[in-house]
Amino acid sequence: MKKLYGTVVPIITPLTEEDKIDVESLERLVDHVIDGGLQCLYPCGTTGEMMYLTVEERKLVAETTVRHTAGRIPVFVHVGAWNLKDTIELAMHAEEIGADGIGVVTPAFYKLTDRELVDFYVAVADSVSKDFPVYLYAIPQNAVNDINVSVCETVAAQCPNVIGIKYSYPDFTKLQQFMLVRDQTFSVLVGPDHLFEAFCAAGGDGTVSGNAMIIREHYARLWDAISKKDYDLAVKYQRRTNTLNAVLCEINNIAAYKVVLKDEGIIRTAKTRQPMENLTPAQEEALLSEMKRLDYKKVLI
Repeated sequence: MKKLYGTVVPIITPLTEEDKIDVESLERLVDHVIDGGLQCLYPCGTTGEMMYLTVEERKLVAETTVRHTAGRIPVFVHVGAWNLKDTIELAMHAEEIGADGIGVVTPAFYKLTDRELVDFYVAVADSVSKDFPVYLYAIPQNAVNDINVSVCETVAAQCPNVIGIKYSYPDFTKLQQFMLVRDQTFSVLVGPDHLFEAFCAAGGDGTVSGNAMIIREHYARLWDAISKKDYDLAVKYQRRTNTLNAVLCEINNIAAYKVVLKDEGIIRTAKTRQPMENLTPAQEEALLSEMKRLDYKKVLI
């Protein structure tokens, strides 16, 4: 089964001024990521405002991304939703349209027991083919529920198609523990991308980075250095991305990504889905000014 690696990009969801999915802008964004030399597309994730989209909108985003990518790089669709029924519907849809795999965030809002989390993931994994890759996804600071190593091991033991986890909390010890699952063959990716270099040096498979949409060149070079185990160079690229990412994430990273992508002509509007707010004109100007002052497209070497 295909596994995630390198820089996985959770793309934003472009919207029109009428608050509809902007298919043309989404296609340009797909090309933008692929042309930047990044390794995988991950639509409808946290960065894609997934919980503010309808099931039908999410299907449209997934279909557009898979179709326009046309096999150039893998597409793993995030399918976690507000309830199990919608999650399974989106999971089955992702397989039907030819996605390479799926990611599934923990259920949100209500605090669940380990048994409830295991049953949830087994149900989702069983809804798709046994050879269709499934990644667990935990972001406890947003979703309330976390995934511990015991839950991960139990699900992996019952579901051969659950092949990895995206862990979006900066707990380096737990990240390394996940690497021991299934006789150390479990695929583990880190969400906080300031850990990208250190995490991969410790045996991790990559990062899931929305920032990479904006500073593609830096992430492509960083992954190349990591792949060659040139960690001295990788550290330099990591520090450069950390500096730029601090600016992108200062107020609202999703809104900031859209502002920069609009400025570059990739998407037509910087609109976010309410209740999330757009950046104000003053904030947009300050963001673009600071990114340009930092010469954000310039790579070190």
